[in-house]
Amino acid sequence: MVAVIGMVAFILVMIAVSTSAIITGVLQTNLTAQVAAAGNNVAVGPTSTASDVLAAGPFPDGTVLVLRSASTGDTGAYVDGRSVKALDDEQVSEIRDAVANAVTTGASSSDTVDLPGLGDYRIGVRGNQFGTVAVLGLPLSQITATIGTILTTVALVTAGGLLLLSAIIAVVIRVGLRPLRSVAETATRVASIRMDQGDVSIDERVPEEQVDEHSEIGQVGLALNSLLDRVDASLAARQRNEELMRRFVADASHELRTPLASIRGFSELSLRAIRQSQDDESRQRIAMAVETTEQSLERIQAQSLRMTTLVEDLLLLARLDEGQELVYGTVDLTRLAVEAVGDARPAGPDHAWSLEVDDEPVELAGDAARLNQVVANLLANARTHTPAGTEVTVSVTREGEDAVLRVHDDGPGIDPSVAPQLFARFSRADRSRDRKTGGTGLGLSIAKAIVEAHDGTLTVQSTPGDTTFEMRLPAKPADPV
Repeated sequence: MVAVIGMVAFILVMIAVSTSAIITGVLQTNLTAQVAAAGNNVAVGPTSTASDVLAAGPFPDGTVLVLRSASTGDTGAYVDGRSVKALDDEQVSEIRDAVANAVTTGASSSDTVDLPGLGDYRIGVRGNQFGTVAVLGLPLSQITATIGTILTTVALVTAGGLLLLSAIIAVVIRVGLRPLRSVAETATRVASIRMDQGDVSIDERVPEEQVDEHSEIGQVGLALNSLLDRVDASLAARQRNEELMRRFVADASHELRTPLASIRGFSELSLRAIRQSQDDESRQRIAMAVETTEQSLERIQAQSLRMTTLVEDLLLLARLDEGQELVYGTVDLTRLAVEAVGDARPAGPDHAWSLEVDDEPVELAGDAARLNQVVANLLANARTHTPAGTEVTVSVTREGEDAVLRVHDDGPGIDPSVAPQLFARFSRADRSRDRKTGGTGLGLSIAKAIVEAHDGTLTVQSTPGDTTFEMRLPAKPADPV
């Protein structure tokens, strides 16, 4: 703002100086013309003095006249208001010396001289037939006063204009920067929020009236609001991930603690039986010890297998997250569905299993073992979470460029409170620790990870009596050419 005001002040001063110079030139030209006109009114006789000439004709106030003639010598006078006053010899001598060159030449000319005691004058020198030389001058005081008035007026107007301009610029800048101040205040409030831990929500935003996409400053506020929206969404996602991680750790710890406790208990039981058999060598004790040890080892093996399955599932998820673990080849999805239903019938004899496939096989590029794992998991869920007598239908079809497998059942459906987290890790329909359905809650999350690794989608639609899991994958072209 200071630079703008300084530039405007410089421009106004230059305008004032230029205007003053032009007006001064015009006024001095007019004064020269007035000197010439006054010189024409000078009527000088052989014995006329300067006082006689000034008293005889109308001359402006302040007019100075000096005459040099052979008869009267040097005489001088000046008009003071309505009277004519004579100049003393000293003043005449000083004036004569000041205009010596003009008097000496005797030519008609005009110039500006400083007359001692009287100030600056514009003079004209004339001669006549009697040999008299007249030096007539008019004061520059009027021009000086006019120029002074102009300069004073310009200075006052310039100063007032600058003050007004400063006030206007200050108001304009203050109004223009109001959105920027609002942005700064919002950023300051956001900076005071702790975001390193806990459930953090950023509710601070630049007010809507300070956001305008058509102005640069308004765009800053709009950009800050967009940034805060993204940061708020990221913080919410971080909080959800932290909650999932805590639940993941809790569930994984529980899943591992149970088989570990069983392994420890059965191992202690086996050791106790062996020690007791060593103390008592009877065949009955030895037989009991062997039987107890065998049962314990079977339970240890079962729990070890359970732990191995859980660890392998977690490892599979980690590898799928990294884009690994898939071995691609040609997969006949129709055949895969037929085999999966054939395996599900003996495991769920109390369910009604049906298969709907096209005449032509539906093929795709993928990992057959992993896709078989997905279909087996979907059928196992349908068997486990539906009552006896439920009809489960598996269909395979080709829709455009997609191969689609659907698993439908007419069971009770999925609890709406569980549906949003159905594909999350360690998510189970039965949330209790003493659940009857078993499982670690990793099946559907692994299935979804496998499908997404094949650039496909796994979705579910469920209402009471109508639940459908849909696996959609890119199909191989019917005609490779």
